Amino acid sequence: MIESYLVESGQLQTENLEQARKVADPDDSSLGPLLVRLGFISESDLATAFATCHELSLLSNTGSVTPLGDTELPLAFLRQSSICPIGRSDTELTIALVDPEDRFAIQSVEVATGKSTKLIIATRQEIDALIDQLEGLHQSSVTRIVGEISVIEDAEDGREIERLRDMAAEAPIVRLVNLLIARAIDARASDIHVEPFDQRLAVRYRIDGVLKDVESPPISQAAPITSRIKLMSGLDIAERRLPQDGRIRFQHDGRSIDLRISTFPTVHGESVVMRILDSTSVVLDLEDIGFSTYVFDGLQRALSETTGIFLATGPTGSGKTTTLYAALQQLNSPTRKILTVEDPVEYQIDGINQLQVKPQIGLDFARALRSIVRQDPDVILIGEMRDLDTSRIAIQSALTGHLVLSTLHTNDAGSSMTRLLDMGVENYLVTSTVRAILAQRLVRTLCIECREEYKIDPATIPDLALGSEQFVASSTLLYRPTECPACDQSGYRGRSVIAEIMHMSDPIRDLIMAGADGQTLQAAAKAAGMISLGMDGVAKVLAGVTSLEEVARVTTLAKDASES
Repeated sequence: MIESYLVESGQLQTENLEQARKVADPDDSSLGPLLVRLGFISESDLATAFATCHELSLLSNTGSVTPLGDTELPLAFLRQSSICPIGRSDTELTIALVDPEDRFAIQSVEVATGKSTKLIIATRQEIDALIDQLEGLHQSSVTRIVGEISVIEDAEDGREIERLRDMAAEAPIVRLVNLLIARAIDARASDIHVEPFDQRLAVRYRIDGVLKDVESPPISQAAPITSRIKLMSGLDIAERRLPQDGRIRFQHDGRSIDLRISTFPTVHGESVVMRILDSTSVVLDLEDIGFSTYVFDGLQRALSETTGIFLATGPTGSGKTTTLYAALQQLNSPTRKILTVEDPVEYQIDGINQLQVKPQIGLDFARALRSIVRQDPDVILIGEMRDLDTSRIAIQSALTGHLVLSTLHTNDAGSSMTRLLDMGVENYLVTSTVRAILAQRLVRTLCIECREEYKIDPATIPDLALGSEQFVASSTLLYRPTECPACDQSGYRGRSVIAEIMHMSDPIRDLIMAGADGQTLQAAAKAAGMISLGMDGVAKVLAGVTSLEEVARVTTLAKDASES
């Protein structure tokens, strides 16, 4: 049996198998598809197990496949049975299917076509894609589902809300929202934006830090889609005048994925942003994040401290939280007690006590931190030092023997010092507690499949806001993006980090006490040997990791180059 193979191979826990058996339909031929729906295994795990146990081929190993569109098999039957014909001879029909143990479906195909069957194992996602092709490239999944959705008629507010609630629970809307989320996850998106405008509904995915328009439903479906998302995240669908925040646990391909939901009222309806928090795709190892040797060594030096404050800075979406989680993962051991105060808790880490602030009940950062010290922690993570009260308590924690990790929203390491002073923290407290500040950005990495070599033309350097003779002398052979299917015609796939790290030193302390601004502190740190954000990016350009334009997009490269 397929279940025994999955247990013996370590892909399925025995207790999960027993849970599945309790809820299984007695008429099910096998538990495999149910195990996927319950999130116990992935679709790819199931396909591999079926192929191994039945000695069949996998569709993913057969190369390019085109579905047969001239069979007498109804599309509804194919979709319900997760079967698609992909080849034939005079006596045999080749079918791709999810469950080779579903003898009823296989026999139905043989009776309807009068041919024997040759089986190829596929995932449900692959079958759905093939059947979508059968229905015609001109009619996509989104368009097809929208065609099944009824239009909301004008009604009084109370009746309209009830109608929206009913529609949000109907199969077409459920499938449509699930499809938008699943496609975003498959596309490696970090955020989904659903934005109503006057004449259209825009759906955009943020992929590798850049927003991209995707196929969108018509504006008439904005309210049902928003209502479905709000129901999934436990929000009030009747409240459309105020922003709301919620959370969804979404099962996809055997993975449990959290989505953080934010709704925002606009003149044309509610704008919804869904932040995708996929813990399986997050790198929580400092060695694997991609820091340069200089920055990595500086991080290790800062994290070796037992007291003081370590800050990670940068704009929203620059990877600060991931860096701090990776730092916590490194510090996490049975000999240390680690406590966090976050808004929100994005990823849960075993062995670390994590607290989510709840301002609506008075549990803000400052109040949580006043109690956290009595928990006798060794390391404290504060989601953000956003005000004077939080900053002062963090500094007090550092002065009383704790290592404090936190974030700030500043452009570079030097500006972080002045940001603390601007909040009202005394300069002598800053100099005595802050150990190091990391400033970072995320740059898109060039697609290995299609990146193109070229020799730089010095005449184009001013246009790229670069002026470093050292850069030109280092190498004139660089890489730039082109387009290919592997990167979805963008030229980039994935992201890497560039960073600078400033350590507190006596010269920096003297400047802070003298009231120096962030620019002066930044210049002093670079004069002492700090590699700036821009030049760290240049190093990745020279290594072929990213492009000049990408580094210039996320840094003040012109200034960095001219001052180096």
